[in-house]
Amino acid sequence: MPKVALFVTCLSDTLFPSVGQATVELLEHLGCDVSFPFEQTCCGQPAYNSGYHEETKKIAKHMIETFEKADADYIVGPSGSCVMMMRDYPHLFKDDPAWKMRAEAHAAKTFELTQFIVDVLEVTDVGAKFPAKATYHASCHMTRLLGIEAAPGQLLKNVDGLTMLPLENVHNCCGFGGTFSVKMPDVSVQMVDEKVESILSSGAEVLIGADASCLMNIGGRLHKQGHPIKVMHIAEVLNEGVKQA
Repeated sequence: MPKVALFVTCLSDTLFPSVGQATVELLEHLGCDVSFPFEQTCCGQPAYNSGYHEETKKIAKHMIETFEKADADYIVGPSGSCVMMMRDYPHLFKDDPAWKMRAEAHAAKTFELTQFIVDVLEVTDVGAKFPAKATYHASCHMTRLLGIEAAPGQLLKNVDGLTMLPLENVHNCCGFGGTFSVKMPDVSVQMVDEKVESILSSGAEVLIGADASCLMNIGGRLHKQGHPIKVMHIAEVLNEGVKQA
């Protein structure tokens, strides 16, 4: 039984607890022994992207120590963006051999949820059932930096009753980009409006994504404009119909 430490991420912990719950239930359904290191904090990405690299090192050291104590085979998180930051810890410590070694060991066992299910557990059908018409938003960090493109689609195509509709300009950014949306709000709004237009054109009832930050941004815009499209994290979709299995 694989021992998995859940990296819940800030947004799941504070704003989308159902995503963390669905992740745990799904992993347990797939035969994993899941633990939750309570001392975990933010991965440090906001500080790092704002240029505070020395401050980020303090956060990274804390996270590495926290998950070392968890003594798990794998670290799994429901966010390509946050997982990418953890994978980048070795670069952060490139001039510190001792911490770089620990960061490399940490990064090597850290996986985004869908990547872990498909590439490590070698599962493409989790037994989910969710009758709906949906489309999928591919987040930037997950696809362009982590290189995860196939796994979400492989899992979603095997969800019983789910019809996946193509999304025009699927690889376009939603405009969130963390601090970008604060520093460049006018550009950010234009980008998310274009994303919303593509979603509406798809004819989908549900928008699925693998990063809560993107879903928060797009979902907020959909709600403000009065569009009745349900926004769901892929963990929630994959956990539908398997909770009692």
